[in-house]
Amino acid sequence: MNTKPEGIIPFDYEFATGYTKDRKDGHSPIGRTNRLRNTFLDGEFRINSERALLVTEAYKMFEDEPIILKRAKVLKYLLENLTVYTYAEELIVGQAAAPNKHAAVFPEFSYDWVIEEMEHAPFEDREFDNMLIDDQTKEDLRSIADYWKGKTLMEKVVDQLDFDHKKASNLGNGLYFLNLYLFGGVGHYVLNYERLLADGYVGTIAKLDAKLATLTVDTDEYNTILAMKITIEGAIAYANRYAEAYEALAANETDATVKAEQETIASNLRACATRAPQNTWEAMQLVHISTMILMVDSNGHSISYGRYDQYLYPFYENDMKNGTFTKEFVQEIIESAYIKMGTPTKLRDALTAFANTGRGFGGESLTVGGVKRDGSDATNDLTMMMIDATAHTRMMVPWTCVRFHENTPNELKVKAFSAIKSGCGHPKVFGDKAAIEAQVRAGKSLEEARDYAVVGCVEITSPGKEFGWHDAAYFNNVKVFELAMNDGRCMFPLEQSIVPAGERIGVASGDLSTFKSIEEAKEAYVMQLEYFTGLMADSLNVMDNAHRELVPTPFTSTFFDNCVETATDMTAGGCEFNHTGPQGSGIGTIADSLAVIDTLVFKEKTHTGEQLLNALRNNWEGDEKLFALVNSTKIPHFGNDDDYADEFAKFAFDSYCAAIEKHTNPRGGTYQPGVYGVSSNVIFGMLTGPTIDGRKCAEPISDNMGAVHTSGGSHDHQGPTAIANSVTKMDHARATNGTLLNWKFNPTSVSGKTGTENLITLQDTYFNQGGMHSQYNIMSSETMRDAFENPDNYRDMLVRVAGYSAYFVELSVPLQLDLIARTELSFE
Repeated sequence: MNTKPEGIIPFDYEFATGYTKDRKDGHSPIGRTNRLRNTFLDGEFRINSERALLVTEAYKMFEDEPIILKRAKVLKYLLENLTVYTYAEELIVGQAAAPNKHAAVFPEFSYDWVIEEMEHAPFEDREFDNMLIDDQTKEDLRSIADYWKGKTLMEKVVDQLDFDHKKASNLGNGLYFLNLYLFGGVGHYVLNYERLLADGYVGTIAKLDAKLATLTVDTDEYNTILAMKITIEGAIAYANRYAEAYEALAANETDATVKAEQETIASNLRACATRAPQNTWEAMQLVHISTMILMVDSNGHSISYGRYDQYLYPFYENDMKNGTFTKEFVQEIIESAYIKMGTPTKLRDALTAFANTGRGFGGESLTVGGVKRDGSDATNDLTMMMIDATAHTRMMVPWTCVRFHENTPNELKVKAFSAIKSGCGHPKVFGDKAAIEAQVRAGKSLEEARDYAVVGCVEITSPGKEFGWHDAAYFNNVKVFELAMNDGRCMFPLEQSIVPAGERIGVASGDLSTFKSIEEAKEAYVMQLEYFTGLMADSLNVMDNAHRELVPTPFTSTFFDNCVETATDMTAGGCEFNHTGPQGSGIGTIADSLAVIDTLVFKEKTHTGEQLLNALRNNWEGDEKLFALVNSTKIPHFGNDDDYADEFAKFAFDSYCAAIEKHTNPRGGTYQPGVYGVSSNVIFGMLTGPTIDGRKCAEPISDNMGAVHTSGGSHDHQGPTAIANSVTKMDHARATNGTLLNWKFNPTSVSGKTGTENLITLQDTYFNQGGMHSQYNIMSSETMRDAFENPDNYRDMLVRVAGYSAYFVELSVPLQLDLIARTELSFE
């Protein structure tokens, strides 16, 4: 066997650069892959009521049980009764409580909005993320509405939030958004897949039985372990039910090849139910069906696959040695699995759908590459094959993440950037240097830190050890800055505000007309920042307690090491690491605003603070010369390797991190700052008045770690190296919940081997200087504008939004326009 890592195609194979239209034959050399992908694209996104009806039945049946046993028995009831769906040509099978591209409904988390939107803002009529729903499904959902009144997680949380918390959150002025874990489950974790594959379900039950034998009956600890066992019994039933379905198909199949496949699929599922897996196909099937059950158990998005190339490699290596499968067939299984991973979808409330457009279940990241626990390079055949699968399938998920370190083979870098250049937005790239340091700062051992995986957009976690509440909330730093410059008041009061117009929302901090130095402006910002991050942490802790009390997750907890050892559910603090990770947005906007204030008011003294405030009160109308000035190169801007401007970005970054780091959560963990906002910069901009950097009211704020781009022009004008230098002046490892940087290149500027080498050099520079994450759109603004105007011609054009990929034509119009407006870079 060749020991040099390689895929089924050469590492330096050049995919077409940028989006390629009219590829109805697909992008894979494997016909099955292309057919499955086309079937997916041709299908419709729909809402399914079966889970909602069954979970209501189960809650009534187990009404008087302790909550941990109730949740376990409810899940087992679902797995024993949900319809089992089979599909032609799939090699990896199993659903998340609904057919392919159908969204199940989770009424125990939140439900009033489902009925409200169904009746008054129909899901099928949404401009974006529309979901079809038939009359019978509507009637089903109406039929259970009365039962869930007063019983949902959301109602419990809202009842416990006081006026100040509501005024600041998405329930009021939108300084922070709680909607993800207010409306649904937490997710954002990676279970211990190595242990799952080593023990299987039957081995797991044996360990739970051994633990039960040490505990006193009817105690909380006993009930927790018993609940775990009940859910594993449900998982076994689910696997057996799928096996029966495929055995029935095989019995009636006349095509010998198809029959043999169906029989093997059934055998793989029986293996899930009876023993640990013995080959790659069995292992991948167990991973998949277990992950689907995680979604049914927790309703969490960004339930991620962890280091897929690492824990599957022993099976692959053995199969290659024994001739069990060919490498080409393993590639076919991987690509089938990738398409299957993309079939679950999630019904989201209108606000969440607008802020994070895209109709996948959400955030199933898959990590490859990096280093092993001992620090040696982890690249193997599967690493390369999984990147090939990314370029061949071009699905919204999985969100493939490739880890680079100082000794990453050049072959992996070339293959990764060849896939990136294909214009599909995958994979995203992570730097081990900063990520591992961040993990150590978060309390992990060096070995644990090296074994990190990515969940969701950019968050890093310890598989099987950490319940990090990553993506816990989105925080609008720019709105806070607006209040800081206006004595705690909104520049333009929002219609939905529960605070009367003109009244103070924040604390009294003075306004720009009274500040005598830039330090006073910065102090006012920090004062408001600490007030609102405190309110956010309080609100998140209320939600944290509500999840523990109402929706524990015994199946998921089974595969987190410390939970079994301590007989504690993960929602109650059973994991070894229990963090909470909210993320802040708008670093670039704050940096450039401070640069304007310091330059014009305190250094050059050409303008007063009152003049700047008046320009904002008029949304820059009548101040066109000043508007042009603050958007011009006459003002130092973040993103151009200008130490003066970049120091303000560092201040904004460090201030947010410091404000977050001081808080603790009910699970005994700390708060971890993330400095990114995914695509929330668009909706945050809509909730924020005009800003001093030259942004008009309702325009997007700066995205993630990136520079400002406004209707007055992009503020980064010195090219990609200058951006890398500016962004890495901040200490990325301090943002232990992650950072995010978007790059957008014109395809012609990165074509060919020279383009690949330039991208690798840029990425190496960025990571060597301490950057943590990068993701790329290799697509011109011209192509995006054409897709905007002619969406029917671009139905499968994937773009990297911010942490996730989605089909461009399915994004909300403001988000499409924001992508078009991002600075288009080149190496010329």
